Amino acid sequence: MPNEQPLSGDSIAINRRYLDHLLVEGRIVGAEHPTAQVRILGRTFDTPVMTAALSHLKPGIPALAEAARLAGAACCIGMGGCEEMKEALATGAGIIKIIKPYAAEEEIMSRLACAEENGALAVGMDVEHAVNVTDDRDSVVLGLPMKLPSLDDLKRFVRAARLPFLVKGALSVRDAEVCRDLGCAGVILSHHNGLLRWAVPPAMMAREIRRRLGKDFLVIVDGGIQDGFDAFKALALGADAVSVGRPLMEPLASGGPEAAAAVLRRMTDELKAMMVRTGSPDPEHIDPSVIHEVSW
Repeated sequence: MPNEQPLSGDSIAINRRYLDHLLVEGRIVGAEHPTAQVRILGRTFDTPVMTAALSHLKPGIPALAEAARLAGAACCIGMGGCEEMKEALATGAGIIKIIKPYAAEEEIMSRLACAEENGALAVGMDVEHAVNVTDDRDSVVLGLPMKLPSLDDLKRFVRAARLPFLVKGALSVRDAEVCRDLGCAGVILSHHNGLLRWAVPPAMMAREIRRRLGKDFLVIVDGGIQDGFDAFKALALGADAVSVGRPLMEPLASGGPEAAAAVLRRMTDELKAMMVRTGSPDPEHIDPSVIHEVSW
């Protein structure tokens, strides 16, 4: 738009601008009320809107898992040890445990084993958090050293997991193809809240990845999804699901699991409002041709 300000490499702002430039054509004639149900990693959920891999929350990760369970949503969880993971899994939520690329490999292997032993749906690795933002050195996250994993490292982790394995931080067709070849079940498209400057919006990559890798490769869009209208756009572009972080954090802290679940339900209602107006009977059959990118 003529009055838009330069973005200066702010990947969060770039993502927002991209989503706001996607328009949706209506196909209401003859439409029927849709279902938002999806099947992810062998489990049926009431919504493709899931929680992002959050960490160090108040009142805690188990509360996030309970919110997801109440809303019928899948739940990614981030940093934390086995006991916290067990508490989250005890809620009955479908948990995807995202593991940091710790320099100490025993930290990775212990979390993989805990996830398998306690009934996690899947595991993954947050590869883009391995290096610093302003140089190529391995990062330190909350005092814990990270290590940029090699392809051999990732292959070893995928084999050790004995669960579906996702890579979080993939942001290209090339990365998705490499992950597939490593044996991954899918990718979480993400730049981890702007770690990559000038990053392409995660939703922008979903369409080509879906076209090249097919319908059986799981694609989750992470980053900048603020409501069900954003979620619809990402799904129309080829995502199987979207993950939501910031919109859940304050409600969870102030109102607990039910307040966060209410946000997930509202976003699902907004998604279904878009689906009925575009003749989309379910998330799998959203026609990508309803999306039009404009530049004013």
